[in-house]
Amino acid sequence: MALPLLPGASRDRNIGKEKFHKSQLWGHCNNVAMLVGEDKPGIGGEPLPGQKLKPKYSVFPEGMGSNAPAWLAFDKQVLSFDAYFEEEVPDKNQELYRIRYCKIYFYLEDDTIQVIEPQVKNSGIIQGTIVRRHRIPLPPPHEDQFYTVDHFNINIEIIIYARRYKIIDCDQFTKNFLRKMGVRLNPPAGRPDDPYTKERQKILDSMTPLRPYERIDTLKQFLEHDGHVLRFFCVWDDPKSMFHDPRELVLRYYLSDDTIDIKEIIPVNSGQDTVPLFLRRDKLPKHAPTGLYQPGTITSRTVLNVFGNLVGSRGRYMLDNRKTGAVHQEFYTDSDLKIGAVINVWGRKIILCDCDEFTREYYRTKYGIEDFTPVPYKAPPPPKPEKTIPPYTGFGSEEDSLCSCMGLLPKPPQKDFKKFMEKDRSAMESNILRFLAKLITDSPIDKDRKFLISYFLSDDTISVFEHRERNTGIRGGKFLERGRIKKPGQELFKSEPSEYFKAQNLFVGARVCFHGHNFLLVDADEYTFNYMEKHADEFSMADIGVILKKLKDVAGPRSQEIRQVFADTDPEHTNVIEYDSFRNLIVSIADGAFSEHEIMTLGRYYSVRDEYEVDLNFLLAVTQEQLKKNNFENFEQLFAVLLYNDREKCGVLPHETCRTICKSFKLPLANEYLQALLTTFEDDHKQVEYKKFVDGLNWRKNQIPAFQTIKVPLKNEDDWSRQPPSLPVKRIKYLSLLDDLFGKEE
Repeated sequence: MALPLLPGASRDRNIGKEKFHKSQLWGHCNNVAMLVGEDKPGIGGEPLPGQKLKPKYSVFPEGMGSNAPAWLAFDKQVLSFDAYFEEEVPDKNQELYRIRYCKIYFYLEDDTIQVIEPQVKNSGIIQGTIVRRHRIPLPPPHEDQFYTVDHFNINIEIIIYARRYKIIDCDQFTKNFLRKMGVRLNPPAGRPDDPYTKERQKILDSMTPLRPYERIDTLKQFLEHDGHVLRFFCVWDDPKSMFHDPRELVLRYYLSDDTIDIKEIIPVNSGQDTVPLFLRRDKLPKHAPTGLYQPGTITSRTVLNVFGNLVGSRGRYMLDNRKTGAVHQEFYTDSDLKIGAVINVWGRKIILCDCDEFTREYYRTKYGIEDFTPVPYKAPPPPKPEKTIPPYTGFGSEEDSLCSCMGLLPKPPQKDFKKFMEKDRSAMESNILRFLAKLITDSPIDKDRKFLISYFLSDDTISVFEHRERNTGIRGGKFLERGRIKKPGQELFKSEPSEYFKAQNLFVGARVCFHGHNFLLVDADEYTFNYMEKHADEFSMADIGVILKKLKDVAGPRSQEIRQVFADTDPEHTNVIEYDSFRNLIVSIADGAFSEHEIMTLGRYYSVRDEYEVDLNFLLAVTQEQLKKNNFENFEQLFAVLLYNDREKCGVLPHETCRTICKSFKLPLANEYLQALLTTFEDDHKQVEYKKFVDGLNWRKNQIPAFQTIKVPLKNEDDWSRQPPSLPVKRIKYLSLLDDLFGKEE
């Protein structure tokens, strides 16, 4: 049962509505009441009860664009509409109104609108932008809102600032976009004609000019062919020249105005006067000079004397539309020019012999010509006489003497600067090949002399130093100044350049002759071996692939016999033999076909390198010295960080964790030293004992006394190379060699 409505209830309800309406209109800011409008949302931007917010921008359905904001999703996307509006003309009797066509652009990114009127020639109206781009409000009484995409369609009218625009059509992109939004497009409307423009066009079409002037329009030809020039290579046999030499010419035909100019190609030292042009640019008549006319004879227009001599000396003239008595002169055009044609250039017969590629393409496109066989007009050039270089005189170097024969102004010989920059000393790369050598002689005094031969890769020079030995009676030191050395057995005074020693001529076991001194290269330093093996494509003696192929060709038929010989040398079956035994076996198998360098390369490739264990005290001494030089003392902080990372407090950390922490402290140690130190302090489980590690680094509390260098066995007794000694090759893994040569034995 419904309760009866109390008296005054409806009034209270109306009062509540009025209070709610006023609460929407008024708000407080800094305890001051102010009008905020009906569109003020509630807390958090949510609408108040009973409040309907009007959208301020276009609302697009889901699937249109992307989740990005509108200014990004619809960037550079514009809806284009064709429209027109009527403009009243109150101050003219000929027209009451005027139809003006325009374009309406709606920018989707920010709902701005722009109205532009296309330019019309001779309209007399200021055209262009009618409404600049901005958001346009709706007409009253909705002027508090703006136009959105929902207000546009075809065959509708919109009002922009009290001017009514009729939208008649739009482009294809706009149609597709509106269809995707669910808008049902109206059929396009017709485009009305402007009555005044239509009337003026009717008058112009019915008018006949009193004086039918001819319109000679050359602007189109100029705009289409400006800069387009046909070029022909011509020849003119000058009959008045003493030796009837053909004169080479270049004819240029300008397509923009059908003019021709000719330039002469004057050979060097021909004795002819140099002139800018053979024929200046102008139209070239076909029948010159027989078809010459007096000035004023040829005109573009002709006139007729209407009365003749009937009215005294005064005449009345009018233009002759039929050109009675006009004189026509023929000029050369592009259709008259082709390869093999003879043209008349003011009485001179010139033959067109060839043309350039642009001219060929022009005639191929316009006239369909495909045959562009040139007309031979040049005699074949005489063969160049072979330059004979005089023999070397003996003064200066051969290169310097050769440069004096190349021109009147002698220039110094050019050095290979690129090779110098690539092969010059750089950091630890010396680019110097050093060999130990001895003299090939029967003298008992000279047999024991040792020499250091250095080959400089930057400029192919060689220097020789002799090793000083006490109580030999030989001073030693510099034996041969650095320079390029010629190979022996060459003629001194000859025209051909001499051959010099190259890096490929020097290898262990080679016999070389330097200025009458015969040397045998018996050894090389470790850098030389490594360089030659690294650049095996340049040094065949150090190419392991070439050496193995050579050895396989020699020992292929005797594979079983060779396997047995190597097995007999290794009675204990260790698969390793001494280097001396290995060398003797290779010499006996190859029968002298292998050089000493090739045998050493083979031994180095299959050698067993001895590993020398680094002393821990030596490594810590080097590390402490490096830390001391760089004033590193943050050992307590380093230990605290390592202890913090040890969550289980077991006293060990992974190798990579310790390395990362040390790098974060910018420990002034090379990566190799740090890796070696961490490896040294690892336990059986490959975990680093970080307390011992930090104590070993602490040069303040646990300083290690001055260290001594590790003594590595030298390659021989004499440190002849002054280079870091290489590890000697002692033992050879012969089984790997046999497997590479003959395959694995089953």
